Amino acid sequence: MIDGASVLALITARGGSKGLTGKNLRPLGGRPLIVWSVEAAHGSTLVDRTVLSTESEEIAAVAAAAGCEVPFMRPAELATDEAEHLDVIVHALTTLDRTYDYVVLLQPTSPLRTAADIDSALRFCAARGAPACVSVCPVAKPPEWCYRLDGDDRLLPVSGSFERITQRQGLRPSYALDGALFIARCDWLLAGREFISAETVAYQIPPERAVDIDSALDLAQAEFLLQHTAD
Repeated sequence: MIDGASVLALITARGGSKGLTGKNLRPLGGRPLIVWSVEAAHGSTLVDRTVLSTESEEIAAVAAAAGCEVPFMRPAELATDEAEHLDVIVHALTTLDRTYDYVVLLQPTSPLRTAADIDSALRFCAARGAPACVSVCPVAKPPEWCYRLDGDDRLLPVSGSFERITQRQGLRPSYALDGALFIARCDWLLAGREFISAETVAYQIPPERAVDIDSALDLAQAEFLLQHTAD
């Protein structure tokens, strides 16, 4: 609870994954990926309840063994590649036996986000009176250096201009969503069905805690960071 407002941590994890098969249960640092998010939520001083949304009995069993509530199973139609993540969140919020003021979305693919990150981001959001907060990290390459390719493999500048600034000092810092934290007031989220708006504030997470696992290489990077950034 923060400033008298209740907080729900919602972990979303479906069984299917094309990028990395069974990724939500892949081991990292000796325990399944999903357990990292359960433990981060339990370590938060502001989260009142931690709930899982999944269609997978195996994922549900692993999360429950780690102490996460599994009060419902996700409908099959919300566990497809085409299912919208916001629909999954709305389903959870409207299926639970009570309402909450804030929801914190925790994706298992961001295992290095910490309980302190959750609490800091919640306080950051509340202090600014914002209806939503998302975590970001600095981009490795500025968008002014990025291109798309047309049908003939010709360069199309993302910035819209071929004028290229070669010195980083001449560029404003850029940030990307890292997937680690999505926070919103539940009534605002249910009304607008989106975390991102002109009112959303950004909470910065350092790159070493912002790994988003979608491939075997991402998992190996997380394992490396876990071993080399431990106290």
